[in-house]
Amino acid sequence: MKIALLSQNHTLYSHVRLKEAAEARGHTLDMIKTLRCYMNIASHRPEIYYNDEKLPKYDAVIPRIGASVTFYGTAVLRQFEMQGVYPLNESVAILRSRDKLRSLQLLARDGIGLPVTAFAYDPKQTDELLQLAGGAPLVIKLLEGTQGIGVVLADTNRSAKSIIEAFRGANVNILVQEFIKEAGGTDIRAFVVGGKVVAAMKRTGAEGDFRSNLHRGGSAEIVRLTPEERSTAVRAAKSMGLNVCGVDMLRSNHGSVVMEVNSSPGLEGIETATGKDIAGMIIKFLETHAVSGKTKTRGKG
Repeated sequence: MKIALLSQNHTLYSHVRLKEAAEARGHTLDMIKTLRCYMNIASHRPEIYYNDEKLPKYDAVIPRIGASVTFYGTAVLRQFEMQGVYPLNESVAILRSRDKLRSLQLLARDGIGLPVTAFAYDPKQTDELLQLAGGAPLVIKLLEGTQGIGVVLADTNRSAKSIIEAFRGANVNILVQEFIKEAGGTDIRAFVVGGKVVAAMKRTGAEGDFRSNLHRGGSAEIVRLTPEERSTAVRAAKSMGLNVCGVDMLRSNHGSVVMEVNSSPGLEGIETATGKDIAGMIIKFLETHAVSGKTKTRGKG
């Protein structure tokens, strides 16, 4: 099988592991820098060029598109889809998951547990927004933030109001969510491949930080999921339409709640914590599912 991996940084642990796993199973994997691709959008002849050469036909494409290049990255991925190349995750599903507001609306529609979340445009509605979210302490999130950047904890209604008004004054869209105090600065990432949870870890934030992102100094350890958490992770992945994803959950007093569904989850933390060959599982999934033209949307949507 001939596989393309779309990314900007070929030296990242996740990308090196995917290449190693593909080659170990007898496949070839080409690493392609997303932003160096350019496209010929011609009727019935969708072409992709890279380093002044037309890319050959691939059997599958693994999109590892950074949040900062989502727009262009998904455009390149759509071009692969229109060529009939099987994507590990489809462009439409990636866009769903990257839009924090849309993803929460879809999860809520499907009855998946979420923290109490409020959203408004007009800063004059700040008091009503705080009331909807249940009052301080509250977590205020930028819709465009990633890896814990743009996430603020407001301890009082007064500080929450100041933060919200400051963000809205700068014309920045935000979500306001209840703070799950009982989670104790930890969250759970369930790694889903092909509709099954294949691994899970508990992440703990650095001392004094309520965010548990490993990029921000957090630590990880293997964790046993409850049947409810396992079911929640699988349903969340299905809501987004993602074949491979990391589902981030908090353990609250009213059950597990989903914080985010990550369409390009890192492999280093989960493989180190669990000792499992996640990269190999991803390649094995492609072996059984990568059929030309099988993409549900074929670049539509």
